[in-house]
Amino acid sequence: MKQNKYDDSTFFSAYEQMSRSINGLEGAGEWPVFKALLPDLQNKSVLDLGCGFGWHCRYARSQQAGSVVGIDISEKMLQKAREKTDDSAIAYVNMPIEDINFLHSQFDVVISSLAFHYVKSFEVICKKVYERLKPGGTFVFSVEHPIFTSRNDQNWYLDDHGNRLHWPVDNYQAEGRRGTNFLTENVIKYHRTVSTYINDLVGTGFVLNAIKEPTPTDEMLKTDPAMKDENRRPMFMIISACKVG
Repeated sequence: MKQNKYDDSTFFSAYEQMSRSINGLEGAGEWPVFKALLPDLQNKSVLDLGCGFGWHCRYARSQQAGSVVGIDISEKMLQKAREKTDDSAIAYVNMPIEDINFLHSQFDVVISSLAFHYVKSFEVICKKVYERLKPGGTFVFSVEHPIFTSRNDQNWYLDDHGNRLHWPVDNYQAEGRRGTNFLTENVIKYHRTVSTYINDLVGTGFVLNAIKEPTPTDEMLKTDPAMKDENRRPMFMIISACKVG
């Protein structure tokens, strides 16, 4: 059974209060790096895996993408996406990422933002994306960094006064399910190593374009002093790959 925490009322209410939920892409710290890795989207067919409120779908259309399909397991997320969207070229579909069944070579670009760490098998995703990309197509996605997902307890180690001492990493090589607390208790995520992400992509046939570990922008550091701690560990990893031939 695939966990659908986003349709839980308590979880969803908390998620709606996050900066990225209120401010969209500008409230997502990793967005400038993700945006820079996107190819030219003009007249392209785009698939967004785990589209949430549809921010990336609407951005793609603002860049003159020809058509966009956003999928998400959460009907609550898609309801919000539809409320925020007035564009017949964007279609939202309720389904788990693992179940995509679109035509082969249907899309020019496949994107995903912070969704794959909820999916048990990244290798399965790679194969499905590869099949549905046109030759020359681009795959850009972000995930929680494996340094962040290695432990069930995704928190800093603190001293007796609550100061952040360090970010702990443990059981890094032990891939698999993690029971974490994110907004609510018992949120299931899946940890995998950096090498697994890369080898699954390469093994499927993708050619890597770039691997990024975003840091806060100067503007973010000015407006939120607490963001300086994000330079002490990578929270996200963003990868761009392409299907050649």
